[in-house]
Amino acid sequence: MEMIKGVPVWGSPVDEGAMAQIANCAKGAAHVALMADHHKGYAVPIGGVVAYENKISPSGVGFDIACGNKAARLDIPAAEVRRKIKTIMDDVWSNLSFGMGRNNKTEVDHELFDDETWKMAPVKQLKQMARNQLGTIGSGNHYVDLFVDELDRVWVGVHFGSRGLGHKTATFFLEEGGAKDGMDVDPLVLDVRSTLGSDYLTCMALAGRYAYAGRDWVCAEVARILGAKILEEVHNHHNYAWKETHQGRELWVVRKGATPAFPGQKGFVGGSMGDKSVILEGVESAEASQSLYSTVHGAGRVMSRTAARGKVNRKTGEVISRGQVSRKMMLDWIKKQGVELRGAGTDESPHCYKRLPEVLGHHQESIRVLHTLTPVGVAMAGENEIDPYKD
Repeated sequence: MEMIKGVPVWGSPVDEGAMAQIANCAKGAAHVALMADHHKGYAVPIGGVVAYENKISPSGVGFDIACGNKAARLDIPAAEVRRKIKTIMDDVWSNLSFGMGRNNKTEVDHELFDDETWKMAPVKQLKQMARNQLGTIGSGNHYVDLFVDELDRVWVGVHFGSRGLGHKTATFFLEEGGAKDGMDVDPLVLDVRSTLGSDYLTCMALAGRYAYAGRDWVCAEVARILGAKILEEVHNHHNYAWKETHQGRELWVVRKGATPAFPGQKGFVGGSMGDKSVILEGVESAEASQSLYSTVHGAGRVMSRTAARGKVNRKTGEVISRGQVSRKMMLDWIKKQGVELRGAGTDESPHCYKRLPEVLGHHQESIRVLHTLTPVGVAMAGENEIDPYKD
């Protein structure tokens, strides 16, 4: 960790765009920090931790409210999963809904749909869409993976958020609050005691419950497909805001692409589709305090989506510029790692990401790796899917 312009920053090299964004956020915040997987986002960088007194930032939470990760350990033997991996991944691919704006093939009911919050104007018209999309995975960097750990135990890991509900809710509050559009703009910050700020927190909490319910359902569905039981669960948001006390101050801590990591708190952090992921826990340290007990949410991109896949005219199919990553490059990497892949675009190839162990190394003073998860099956939305709901 190094202090840059008064901001605690993890990772090297430092992304100058993300650094400029977090420095701008610091002007109106009680505390800020930048995790090692940081890169530019909309107004607030991915990997940014921004804390406020009596204020909340819809820009900081972002469009994919409550995007997060869940890992569930299953009681099925790893040898059986390896032996049947092609069939298993075919079943995962056909039973679950991947892609932009998809409805779940299975009707899912949940007690959250009885919540009084649905009567509020920002979400009232979104309830049926939310019902239809509960348990859908989406596109971009969202996935359903099967792993084995160092003890040869099987885990299912998922990454996605609150789908259209979160995106449309965020859009409503950003517009109502007069947020500026663009990357290098001031974040929208609302007083939590105002009507708009209070309503945002209520609707954010609903989107948080919704995202948890979706990830719970997908993990349970994968367990059902495998005929397995869930033995252990690790579940975290990483695009969310929490009311916390730090050094005697009550703060709203916004984590955008950052995982809560209080001492003893477990988290699931994914690498890229062809790399290892981890189950970790926070440990007490001076660095942990500086990060407001936060850590990375993934490996972090080193190549933009456009640079990876190139530019294509979506109407004519004409290639405007070629990408730096070909599908063969991606598949060669995956084959070498022994991963059974379904879907995925070249903009999610391992070539586009940092290596997770190196990124985690920057946070070694504040986290402990409990389990290392090696992927055996990966399912993501296919090539040419553009998803407005992703983080």
